[in-house]
Formats: sequence, C-alpha cells, structure tokens
Amino acid sequence: MRDRSCREEALQLFPELRPIESELEIYESLLRRWQAKINLISSATLGDVWLRHFADSAQVHAAAPHIRRWVDLGSGAGFPGLVTALLLKSTPDALVHLIESDQRKHAGRIESVLPNLAEIGGVSARALAPLSRLVQLAEAPLQKGAIGVFLKGEEWRDELTAVEALGSLSCESADSLTRKGARVVVVKHKVSPS
Repeated sequence: MRDRSCREEALQLFPELRPIESELEIYESLLRRWQAKINLISSATLGDVWLRHFADSAQVHAAAPHIRRWVDLGSGAGFPGLVTALLLKSTPDALVHLIESDQRKHAGRIESVLPNLAEIGGVSARALAPLSRLVQLAEAPLQKGAIGVFLKGEEWRDELTAVEALGSLSCESADSLTRKGARVVVVKHKVSPS
C-alpha cells in the first residue's frame, strides 16, 4: 500500500510525470530487479521509489524547465538524469548526459568526460558530494553560463555558506517537495557588470 500512496503523491506533486508513467513503471521494475545484484538505491527507499526517487528527481527539471541540455554527475541508478531525460523526451534538441564512474553501472570519470561536452545548459547531481565539490566539478560549464541544480540533504546550510563565500557564485535554494529538511539548490556564476 505504501508503494501506491507514494506513486499517487508523486504524480500529484509533479503532474508532468504522468505522460512518462509507463516508462517510469519500467524503470521501477528494473530498479527492483537489479537492486539485489548492484546496490543502486538505499533498500530503505525501495518502497518509496515514486516519491523519493522519481518525484525528487523531477525537481531538477522543475527548477529549470527551459534548459534542454543537461549533464548529470554521479548518476548511479540514473537519478536525477534519467528522469530529466524522460521529461525532455519530446523536446527538440534535448540531450542529457549521465556520468558515473562505477564500471558496473556506467563508465566515465567526471573530470575526464565533462570537459569534452559542449553546449551544456544545466548540471545536476544528487547525493554525490558536498556542494563545494559539485561546484568545482561543474566549474567549466558554470563559467560558460550553465546553471547547477543540486538536490541536497539536511546538511545544505553549511554547504551553501561555503559556496557563497567564494564570491563568484550566486546561490538560490528552495525547500524540497519530497523530503523534509532537504533543498533544491540552484547555482550560477555571477554576471560581471559591464
């Protein structure tokens, strides 16, 4: 019953998930099948896949719906990148790159893959690293005008303070709609006055 109520809550929070519901059902099935072989997500959240993972990931696209070209850092089980890709599947010229270093999941180190990607409008990550490290990893696309949308847990305040202290970045954050105490943090390079 928990699975059903989580699904309904996720679809209510993010109605944009409804058109991709059948793809998300396949995604959920694959997650459940592979979870026993490869630890893709916390087993404690397996009953909350729709809310804790699909809806949580949908917050990235909701924070920057105008962006068509994304790179997702540390994609692991595909969150939030695959959900972003599914949400953009009907958008012309949309492209979502997922970078994950675990060879059992995907293949590529952020430091070696990201500099070779062109025309990135947004960088996302979830449960990968502290915000200061994410900003460091995403420095090249951020300097070219991309924005970072990072899903952060309860430790977000200290992380945000450390990034704001750098001075060259502006940070905005909003409450997560899927997890109490968590935040959706949007990072941009400050525009220099002309």
